[in-house]
Amino acid sequence: MSYDERSTSGTGFMMFLLGAASGAAVALLCAPATGRDSREYLKRRAREASDQAANAASKARDMVAQGADAVASNVDSWRSTVNSAIEGGREAVAKGRDTVNYAVDQGREAYQQAKANPA
Repeated sequence: MSYDERSTSGTGFMMFLLGAASGAAVALLCAPATGRDSREYLKRRAREASDQAANAASKARDMVAQGADAVASNVDSWRSTVNSAIEGGREAVAKGRDTVNYAVDQGREAYQQAKANPA
């Protein structure tokens, strides 16, 4: 989804919400209730909407914190796995180097013996 598509969809959604709020306000103003009752109703609904928004924001913060903790945990786990693989590679290289050095030494020794005793 490109930036323009997100921008257009966000604007469309905002226009929908604005229209819904305007329609609700007009319906309340035309409803057979007193002004005081309508104002109290609007205040109560505004408070409820504010509380719901605060709860949603709190849940979002909690989810982000949990996600951050999960990422940190996964990175730590990954780091230990990589470090152990690196250490295993180093050990394999050292063992291979020792094997090659031993084989070279054995070859030199055999050469020296063959040179000393031409048969």
